[in-house]
Order: sequence, then structure tokens, then C-alpha cells
Amino acid sequence: MTDIPTRVTADGMVQLGINIFCRAGATHQEAEAISTNLVNSNLSGHDSHGIVRIPRYLMWEKSGNLSFGQSASVLIDSDNFALIDGNKGFGQVVGQQAVDIGIKKAKQAGICILALRQAGHLGRIGFWAERACVAGLVSIHFVNVAQSMLTAPFGSADRRVSTAPVTIGIGNPHGDDFILDFSTSKIAEGKVMVALRGGKAVPDGALIDGDGKATTDPTALYGELKPGDVADPRNGPGALLTFGEHKGSGLALACELLAGALTGSGTTGPGKATHNGMFSVFLKPELMDDTDAFGHAVNDYIDYVRAARPRDPDHPVMIPGDPERNARADREAHGFDVPAGVWKSILTAGEGLGLNPNDMMKTATN
Repeated sequence: MTDIPTRVTADGMVQLGINIFCRAGATHQEAEAISTNLVNSNLSGHDSHGIVRIPRYLMWEKSGNLSFGQSASVLIDSDNFALIDGNKGFGQVVGQQAVDIGIKKAKQAGICILALRQAGHLGRIGFWAERACVAGLVSIHFVNVAQSMLTAPFGSADRRVSTAPVTIGIGNPHGDDFILDFSTSKIAEGKVMVALRGGKAVPDGALIDGDGKATTDPTALYGELKPGDVADPRNGPGALLTFGEHKGSGLALACELLAGALTGSGTTGPGKATHNGMFSVFLKPELMDDTDAFGHAVNDYIDYVRAARPRDPDHPVMIPGDPERNARADREAHGFDVPAGVWKSILTAGEGLGLNPNDMMKTATN
């Protein structure tokens, strides 16, 4: 085998993902949707939701926790509401189907409330808010991960909630969109997985061990891994912590109740049958503003915030969405780095499907 490359190209990595998922049983169209979405996360600077997840997706599909070839089913339908079942299909497919329904209804009726249950991992939720912004909409998303207890609520040494993301997208017709996208855990679980595979270290205050004591050791979440094991965050004795102490903890519980209980997808708890629930609101600004005052107010306020005097002259003030835009501009032009541990896990997964390691590396770097 040739040396493992550090830097890959976006197009090359998308193609490698397509090759892997097609070999695993996906159609080309489905494999392209999954791979493109994962690489988009890397390009946006969120390696936690990118190609590091390929081996886990394959593990989930093999175990029956995810299925290729699934489409979203509309269970309840009205002019401005839809309840949708993802049927354990890949989130990059059923998530897009659901979000596109929400966008279409909001464009027609002015507002849509969308409840999505039992979807495969939906990836970076900011991706869906960006999609709504392109359509000229405001959107709000609450997400949970059923049977994925990873995070300890405030004051607890035990896991009781998922990473529970929250996302708000506000389109700016005169400039850059506002995309607020974060997990209610202090860091996303995928960031711990990247650290486990040799990437950026876990920051202080994000993890506790099985005794409830602070740690930066990723194995607190995954347990000890043998060579070739796929990292499973259910196997460790510790837990992630929420951001903002009781505030982030309360918001995490709200995600569980809105995205899990209200959608019928299920709140988190013990088990292995991981799936996402998402409660979303899509709003057409013209419903309340037919003069474009909203659009100008959004743009003017964003400009005003960015013009604030920075505490560090080398780091100008940014709005949510700027880090992702900056990362995309750099990584689309120059490619992005992949830690050796992540590479090895992907190569092992591809080899298990009959792909040649050297061919995989050449594809990813072209």
C-alpha cells in the first residue's frame, strides 16, 4: 500500500464515497446524495459530520439500523403541516425529501410545520437550513437521536439525552444568510470520534468519565477499541456534557420533547435502534412583511454586528454561518486534511467491500 495521503480533494472524496456506498448496496443516486452531504460537512469545517461517519453508516446498514432504497412516507398532510416517516432510510435522502416538502408548503401557504420521525442520521442540520434559505425562507429545527444516550443533563453523571441539535436559518436577500447550528452537547459526538482517530483533541469541559469526573480521553465515550472496531459511542462509561450548564441542558430536553415525543419518533433511552426525529418550522417572510423591510433589516443588522470593534484585530467579528463560508472557500480551493486514523477506518471499511486501498486513495486525491 502507498503512504496514506493527508489531503484529499472534494470531488475525489465524493467519488470515493459513491464507490463505497454503491458497493454496499446503494443506487448511484443514493450513494451520491450521501457522499456529497458528508463531504459538504467537511468542506464547511465540520469534520465531525463528514467522511469520518462512513464506517458507522455501513455498520448501521449491515445491522438493519439503516436501509438503502427507502423513501419518506407522508402520514398526515395538510396545506401547512406534514407528519413524515423516514422509514429508517438514510437521512441524506429522506431528510431532503421531508425538507423539500416543508419548503414547498411554506412557499405556497406562508408557513409549514414539519414533523419527521424515524429518519437515518440527518447529518449537519445547518445543511437543511441553508437549503431553506436558498428558497427565501426562515427555518427553525429541533432534532433528537432516539436510543442514543450520549449526554449527561446538568448535574448528572449519567447519560440521559442525545446531542440534540438546534438550528435556525434566516435568509438574507441582500447578503450572507444567518445560519445558527449547534448541538446542545458542548461538542458534537463526531468531534470526539475525530479525536479518537487522531484529529483535534477533545477540549476541556466537554467530557466526563464513568465516575462523573472531567476527562479529555475519547475512550470515555467509546470504551477501548480493538484494531478494526467501528467506534460506537454507546460502549464507553462516560458522557458528553451540555453547553451552558443548565441552559444547554434545558434546551437539550426541549429537543427530546419536541423532536422525539411530539413527532412520535421517540425520546432517547437505552437501545441500539438509532434514528433521528426533527421538528421544523418553515416561514415565508412575506407572510408578515410585504415591503422587504425584513430583508433590509437583516442585512443592515448583520453589517452592524460585523462592524463591531474586535477584541483581537486578527479575528474580525463574525455572524453564525461565517465560519462555514470561510471554510468552504478555503477547502473547495485547496482540499482538506484527513487524520490517519480516519483514513484507516475508511480504508478498512472499503476493503471489507472488496475495494483496493491504493485505488481508494488515488480516487480521493484526484
